[in-house]
Amino acid sequence: MTDENLYELVCRVSKEAFGKGFKHQAYFNKRLRTTGGRYMLRSHNIEVNPLVFEKYGMDELIGVIKHELCHYHLHIEGKGYQHRDADFRELLKATNSPRFCSTLVEGKGRKATKRYTYKCAKCSISYNRKIRLNTKKYRCGKCYGDLVLVYFENLK
Repeated sequence: MTDENLYELVCRVSKEAFGKGFKHQAYFNKRLRTTGGRYMLRSHNIEVNPLVFEKYGMDELIGVIKHELCHYHLHIEGKGYQHRDADFRELLKATNSPRFCSTLVEGKGRKATKRYTYKCAKCSISYNRKIRLNTKKYRCGKCYGDLVLVYFENLK
C-alpha cells in the first residue's frame, strides 16, 4: 500500500464514519515503533505505522485510521481531543473505533521487573519492594529491627 492509497482510504473512512471530509495529509511513517499511528496537532496530518497493515491487515488499519480521525475532527472543532476527554471517548464509541491498537513490538524495550521481599529480624513484618534496599542503611518502620532479604523474583 502506498501513501496515496492510504490518503484515499483515510478520506473514504472520514466520509463514511464521520460524515466529514479530510483536508490534510495522511502517510506512512516507518520510524513509528510502538504506536499504530499519530495525529499531528500543528500540521493536522495523520501518520500511520506501516507495520499495522503488514502484521494485522486492512481491518486493523481502518481501526487505527478511525482512532486518529477522532483526534483530528475533535481538534478541528475545538472539542476535547485527548484520550482522557469525554468528547473523545464518546466519539470512539459512536464510530466504533478502537481505543488501542494491537501490539506491534513484542519483547523489545520491556525491562524485566524485579521484586524484593524483606523481613524484619525482630518483629517479622514483610516489606515488598521493586527497588533493592541497602539493609545496612534502612531498618524496620515499626520496631527499628534489621531487615533481611528473604525473596528475590525476576519477572518478565
